[in-house]
Parts: sequence; C-alpha cells; structure tokens
Amino acid sequence: MTVIQNSSLTLETFLKQPETKPARQYIDGDIIQKPMSKARHSRLQGKLIYHINEVTEKTQLAYAFPELRCTFGGRSIVPDIAVLYWQNIAVDENGEPKDNILIAPNWTIEILSPEQSSNRVTNNILHCLKYGCQLGWLIDPDDRSILIFQPEKQPEYCHRNDSILVLEEINLNLTGEQIFDWLKMNLKT
Repeated sequence: MTVIQNSSLTLETFLKQPETKPARQYIDGDIIQKPMSKARHSRLQGKLIYHINEVTEKTQLAYAFPELRCTFGGRSIVPDIAVLYWQNIAVDENGEPKDNILIAPNWTIEILSPEQSSNRVTNNILHCLKYGCQLGWLIDPDDRSILIFQPEKQPEYCHRNDSILVLEEINLNLTGEQIFDWLKMNLKT
C-alpha cells in the first residue's frame, strides 16, 4: 500500500471522487492506494469466493464479495474479500444489492501482496473487528500461513493441516494446505 495523499480531505469528499483501479482507501485522513492484484493473489481470491459462495448463497446465509468498498467508523476500506450475512446486504426495490456498504463486513479476508505492509493490512482487519466484524483472515501466500483474528481474542497462526476457522454458521471445512494447494494450476479443486 502506498500513501498517495495525506491531506485534510474529508471522508465525505473522498467518497465523491471517482473510483480507481486499483482501489484507493481512506484511512485516518490518508488516501492509500491498494496494490494491483497479481496472479497468486487473484487465484486465491477467486477460489475463496467460489468456495464460500458455494455453501452460503443457496441457503441465503451470506455472500462473499471481491474488492467491495465498506465505509464505517471514519474509514472507507476495500477488503480483498468482504463476507456479509445475507440480512446485512441492503437491497433496493428490485431486490438488487445497494452499492454503498456502510457497515463492517461480518468476515474480512485480506491476501497479503509482497509490496503491502502487513501492519497496515492488519490495522484494517482490527478496525473491522472494532466495528462489529466477527472474523478476519490475513493470508500470507509467501509464508503459506493464515492469521485468524476474532474480537477480544489473540490472533491464531494457522498453516499446513491446521483447520481454518470460518464463521460459525458456514459449513465450510478448510485447512491451510487446501487453501494454498489452490495456487497449483494442475489441481482439479
């Protein structure tokens, strides 16, 4: 993440600016550019979204969104994956999701890129937990590990065959090894 502007720009003014690719985030008055996703990041993001939505969408329990802007607690952040319980997804009169998400995701997932600061990314996860998020993951593809964050608990380090905690109601059993095996393009998973 690169700080591209440190100014007195308000959150409201920031939100009126056009979206950029990659996304910019508003954190403590700074505008921070997210790095452009690379292949391993995109692959993990896509596989996780697929597997989460495979078990949650048909029961209308939750939905995993890629790169969804969430604005709450004085910040506007864009987690790599934001999982919202179905009842927390505001819809319009046509039953379509409203564009502006003004709450913390129920589960936030960040996939660390080599050029990102793990402390800045962790700070976003902690901010989410402070404002009602129940679960945060920080995935480190280089280390093949996942840090699990929960409100008022110590982070948990998971790798190899460790079971990875998901939201309680979601019937999804994953290990670190399964998640990182998705990086191999020759597997049929």
